[in-house]
Amino acid sequence: MDNNYLAELLFGDIKTTPEDMFAKYPARTLPDKAAVTRFAPSPTGFMHIGGLYAALISMCMARQSDGVFYLRLEDTDKKREIEHGADEIITSLAQYGVCFDEGAAADGETEKGSYGPYRQSMRKEIYQTFAKDLVKRGLAYPCFCSAEELDEIRKAQEAEKADMGYYGSYAKCRNLSIEEIEANIKAGKEYVLRLRSDGNAENKITCRDLIRGNIEMPENIMDVVLLKSDGIPTYHFAHVVDDFLMGTTHVIRGDEWISSYPLHEQLFRASGLKMPKYAHIAPIMKLDGGENKKRKLSKRKDPEASVSFYSKAGFPVQSVLEYLMTIANSNYEEWRMKNPDADMSQFKFKLEKMPVSGALFDMDKLASVSRDVISKMSEETLFDEISVWAKDNDEKLNAYITASPDKFRESIKLWKYNGKKVRKDIAKWSDLSEMFPYLYGDGVDGYEFDEKLTADERKAFLTAYISAYDHKVDSSAWFDGVKAVGEPLGFCPNIKEYKANPDAYKGSVAINGVSLTINEVEDTPAGTRISINLIPHTFEHTAFKHTKKRDLVNVEVDTVARYIERMYSLTEHK
Repeated sequence: MDNNYLAELLFGDIKTTPEDMFAKYPARTLPDKAAVTRFAPSPTGFMHIGGLYAALISMCMARQSDGVFYLRLEDTDKKREIEHGADEIITSLAQYGVCFDEGAAADGETEKGSYGPYRQSMRKEIYQTFAKDLVKRGLAYPCFCSAEELDEIRKAQEAEKADMGYYGSYAKCRNLSIEEIEANIKAGKEYVLRLRSDGNAENKITCRDLIRGNIEMPENIMDVVLLKSDGIPTYHFAHVVDDFLMGTTHVIRGDEWISSYPLHEQLFRASGLKMPKYAHIAPIMKLDGGENKKRKLSKRKDPEASVSFYSKAGFPVQSVLEYLMTIANSNYEEWRMKNPDADMSQFKFKLEKMPVSGALFDMDKLASVSRDVISKMSEETLFDEISVWAKDNDEKLNAYITASPDKFRESIKLWKYNGKKVRKDIAKWSDLSEMFPYLYGDGVDGYEFDEKLTADERKAFLTAYISAYDHKVDSSAWFDGVKAVGEPLGFCPNIKEYKANPDAYKGSVAINGVSLTINEVEDTPAGTRISINLIPHTFEHTAFKHTKKRDLVNVEVDTVARYIERMYSLTEHK
């Protein structure tokens, strides 16, 4: 076989050589141990939280080593590519502070960097240059097998209980003569270009994974497709060429690619290119069903798989990033406790600290992290972040903000503090939808009230309460103030008087006949938890003295009293 003749027959219009490409894309000049990492998604769907996770890790590695982090779009699968998919990826990453030193840009914008184009669809000549070289060296050949012929091969392998794939004696086009190849081309037969594998299933290779350590696997024996019939490369071939020419030193990718390592090792070796180091990260999981069964977050089943889910719910960007870092490195939480005000970039990320098994994405833990993040935000930051989120996601809240920004700033001051402590009861901006209306004399209709109370009576009480409210008083003085506000409006300040003539009043609060101050009301999946203030004098001189743990008590709480407590919790200020 005259391989040079075959190479010209297949790629006569390609005049460039690998050496030309090496000259065009020289080795990067970087400090020793500098990592060149990439994020290389396919624009075939929404931005997955797992993608953000991988991008964050790749960025950390590059930043900490004074290296380079770049974005490459692997957009060779035009059948599955969605409209504006690339723009969505770029926008989502920018929103979460994942910034690239170089790489692909949104439609209409200019790429940044000297190693582009950073879209694989624009690098066809580069791939064909290396493909032609493989043909010249007898390491690749054209395959004319139709879909029907490939199906016949699969059926034969099933019958013979052989490994599935195109290899060895099943590779029908592997040993075609130059005359047969030329005749097929003249006849207009479509063909793909395949690797002529030199692998032996009896031989083992070692994948030196930066997270999992050494993994031993059989060599690749498959004559995989390098170029499709339209001349566009497969992922396997394209990433080998691109990672070398773009100077990639570390590849962070999902562990589903571990099984492809033998093929990729063979492709690098066959192409005469230096292979980068690999770190295969565990997928993000979720609990599904009983017995703590876990599965991967699914694009089809799980709304939380999409990065946009967190944006729409109103989780601050920093909350999501903080939580992802707790998943990525087991020692991050300890570091954060010791460095509560430090920027996340100061944390020394280590691949060896990453989990080997699937990392469980816990929404409750995310909420806990987020509450802490929000509690540390300044009033101005809160105003800015809430305003931006509400504009696109909460029409009513946005109306409050735009109608009177100064009033909303004041509302934030009232909401932010619980006595002398900073509140930590908000995990996402959507939680505010049920809170801020009260500060605007709105939101009453969402609760059930005694039939005695008309809309006008509710509004009258709220108006009186807001006018008389003083955030400087303690809880006892506050409750006295509530009673003072309520009495002219028909609420009994004394439980005995209320019991003697309940029809004469709008309502009251009592536990075992004792009038008490409600401290907190919390709705839980199991029911509603109520906490009260019980001072020593009350304990000594009432039936509470004889009440033991788990004893049943009679609670009489008028819905208005519950409403008062909620409103107080929203307006308490230091």
